[in-house]
Amino acid sequence: MHLKRIDIVGFKSFAKKTTLTFEAPITTIVGPNGSGKSNVVEAIRFVLGEQSMKSLRGKGGSDLIFKGSKILPKQNRAYVAMVFDNTKRIFSYTNENLRSSLLEYDEVTISREVFQDGSNVYAINGTQVRLKDITELVASVNIGTSSHHIISQGEADRLLSASLKDRRTMVEDALGLNVYQYRLKDSERKLDKTRENVKEINVMRRELAPHLAFLKKQVEKIEKAGELRKELETCYLEFFKKEETYIEQERAVVHEERAMITQALNEIDQTLAVLTETEEQVPVVQTQSARREELSAQIRSTQAKKDELVRSMGRIEALIEMETARLAAPVSVEKVKNTTVEFVTVRTSLEEIIGGIDRVLAGEHTIDSLKHELAQTRDTLRACIVRYTPMSDSVRTEVVEPDTTQLHEYETTLGSLKSSDMALEEEIRRLRGDLEAIEKNVRDAQMRTTEANKERLELSIKRNEILQKQTMVTIRHERLSEVISRFESEMRDAVELVGQPITAYVRFEIDQKSAHDREGQHALLRKIERLKIKLEESGIGGVGDIMKEFADTTERDQFLARELHDLENSIQSLAVLITELKETLDREFKQGVEKINIAFQKFFELMFGGGSAFLSIVLENKRTRKGDDDTVVADEQAELSFERGIDIHVSLPHKKTKDLHMLSGGERSLTSIALLFALSQVNPPPFLVLDETDAALDEANARRYGDMLERLSGSSNLVVVTHNRETMSRAGVIYGVTVGADGGSKLLSIKFEEAEKMAK
Repeated sequence: MHLKRIDIVGFKSFAKKTTLTFEAPITTIVGPNGSGKSNVVEAIRFVLGEQSMKSLRGKGGSDLIFKGSKILPKQNRAYVAMVFDNTKRIFSYTNENLRSSLLEYDEVTISREVFQDGSNVYAINGTQVRLKDITELVASVNIGTSSHHIISQGEADRLLSASLKDRRTMVEDALGLNVYQYRLKDSERKLDKTRENVKEINVMRRELAPHLAFLKKQVEKIEKAGELRKELETCYLEFFKKEETYIEQERAVVHEERAMITQALNEIDQTLAVLTETEEQVPVVQTQSARREELSAQIRSTQAKKDELVRSMGRIEALIEMETARLAAPVSVEKVKNTTVEFVTVRTSLEEIIGGIDRVLAGEHTIDSLKHELAQTRDTLRACIVRYTPMSDSVRTEVVEPDTTQLHEYETTLGSLKSSDMALEEEIRRLRGDLEAIEKNVRDAQMRTTEANKERLELSIKRNEILQKQTMVTIRHERLSEVISRFESEMRDAVELVGQPITAYVRFEIDQKSAHDREGQHALLRKIERLKIKLEESGIGGVGDIMKEFADTTERDQFLARELHDLENSIQSLAVLITELKETLDREFKQGVEKINIAFQKFFELMFGGGSAFLSIVLENKRTRKGDDDTVVADEQAELSFERGIDIHVSLPHKKTKDLHMLSGGERSLTSIALLFALSQVNPPPFLVLDETDAALDEANARRYGDMLERLSGSSNLVVVTHNRETMSRAGVIYGVTVGADGGSKLLSIKFEEAEKMAK
């Protein structure tokens, strides 16, 4: 299990996403001051849950977010994620039963985001969690809250300067005992909570006891009236079973009759709707009657036109005969001045003129027909004038060629009139056909209306009969509703007097026919009333409620008793668990200190070339007493309590100095480094961060420091921020941090072997 990579986005000087991978055992981070080297270390502190803004060199969460530059915009959040290899299932968490469970992922990603408002979001493998979950998870791999795995410049002396108690916390953290501390605190908190619950349950049982005793006496009275109640219960069972059977049968009959009535009414209504459609045809008949009058008028008008056309045809035919006769006379004539023409020769023309005038006087004409008659009369007069006017004053004889133009005109007009006559005849036949069809429709509609009225009358009579039946069914249903209401009322009374067992009436056996014996039911109900009166006179009222309340109260008391028993068992289990945890914590602590001393001695000898160093467990006395309100108060007469602490003993080679305060600054630095490295060796964390801890070392000590780094790299990934060339030479990968032209920190990485080749 090792640290695989770190992703940084928007954190402090790292505006853009920056990824550091840790493939080599030792990775160094180098760069000029102010480039952002220490921001990498602070990003690690940040993602592991550091809450002290002072440790992160800020006042609030917004100070951790990239502020922007002339080129790069201001960021809205800062995000850091650490990815660990977990193929060996090293990471674990504490479940609800305070037991450790392995985290079943090949990779574990721990991330933290901070926003401008200072809010934080923690996540494990993308799932949002609490800070407590992060702390417990990393504690399972020896990354604790004391941050012994992150040693920054100027903090190497922190362990030596710490109090005995703080040293103990750092040692426990390094030994991975925080998991036991968390479990111990949780167990003690649960124990306190369980004891509080026991007190509350005892109070509730004491409050419940008087009421339970009262209910028990009431139940005893109820039991004395058991026979009376049993008889009442039997009567109720029979009554309810018969009533329910009667109700079901009556409901089925009412439902069936209602369905039949509804169906019959629907059928009648549908038939009436059809008849209504027939009635709606009356306006159609009236419309057709109006159309009949219109057609009759059209026939008369068309017939008048035809008669007039026939008369016109007669006149034309007469003119044709006259013209034909004229054309048949001798072709030569003598015209003599002042010749007298016999009347007979002009009579025909005069009669034609008189006939046209008679027609004008006798008939009713439109302007067009009157103009037509006058035009014909005019043409006839003009023809007479031409025909009978002498040509000259002297007598002469001339041969006249026959002029057939007039005859052709008459014949053409006659043909046109005949065509019009045929069209009028056809129009008259069509109009008469339409008239006959309309008259037939009117007769049929009148017949249907008569039949519909008759059928409607019959349906109305039938509908009234069905409505009378519906009224009877409604009355029957209302009576059934009264029976149901009485049934429900009696059921409520029965539950109150007898209790829930009354619901067993559904299994009571009866003769189905007896359900319709209403007199028998009334007699049974009267018997029930008498029994109810006797039961009330016995002083036992509300039996159902009392029995239910007694059962509920008894069940509640038994439940509290079981809860109390379970809580007492939990107290015992928690007490045993706390004892075991304390024993385990004490044993592991002592064994861990022994292991630390072995490693401390080796590193101390390596750093100083000899000498000795070790840790010892000491007890601090503390006088305490409990006040009346259970608060802890200092008091000289109070009992003594003890807290474990850690003291550090060193003996430099060739010196008599044994007190830490007597050490020089360099000696203190080497001693603290040796001790911190020893802590890391006992329970190696997945990584160890060293932030310029070699700054004060001379060349010889720097080589020893490098030797220790190589020794430590066998068990933990080392992330070393340094300016020391000797330290750089021990790294497998070197990351150079620089400030880019855009104002943000950037990383340049190179493997040490490649750097050596480039240097050569």
